[in-house]
Amino acid sequence: MAERSSLPVSRLYPERPILAASIAVFRDGKVLLGARTMAPHPNVFSLPGGVVELGETLEEAALRELDEETGVAARIVSFAGHTQVLDRDESGRVRRHFVVASFAAHWISGDGVPSEEAPELIWADPKNLGDLPVTPGLARLLAAACLVVGKAG
Repeated sequence: MAERSSLPVSRLYPERPILAASIAVFRDGKVLLGARTMAPHPNVFSLPGGVVELGETLEEAALRELDEETGVAARIVSFAGHTQVLDRDESGRVRRHFVVASFAAHWISGDGVPSEEAPELIWADPKNLGDLPVTPGLARLLAAACLVVGKAG
C-alpha cells in the first residue's frame, strides 16, 4: 500500500481537478451504497470512494476507500466508467471539481460497517433505486458496472 501524503489537498477552489476512485461492489445481485456526509451531495447515497493518494493506483485507491468507509473487501472485475463532480459557487467560480474513476467488483467479505464518511450503508437493487436519493450519474455508472460484472460471471 502506498504511503499516505501528509500534504493537504485543497478540495475547495482547487487549482485543478482532483482525481478520485469509487467502487460498485456486487453481492447476490445487490450493490453496496453509502450515504454521503460531505458536500456537494450530503445525505444522498453513492458508491464508496474517495481521493486517490500520491503513489496509489486507481484500483488501490478504490479498494482502500471501500475498506475505510465500509469494512467490506472486494475483487475488482473491471473499470466501469467515470463521472465528474463539478460544483460552482454563486459567482461561477469552480468550488469543487472531481474526476471519479469507477470500478465494478465482486464482494469477498464483510457486511458493511457504517463509518464517519458513510454513516448508513445499504445493499440496493442496482436496476431499481426507486425514490432513493442518489448522486447525479449513479444510475449510469451502475448500469455500466452491471454489464461488466455480468460478463465476468
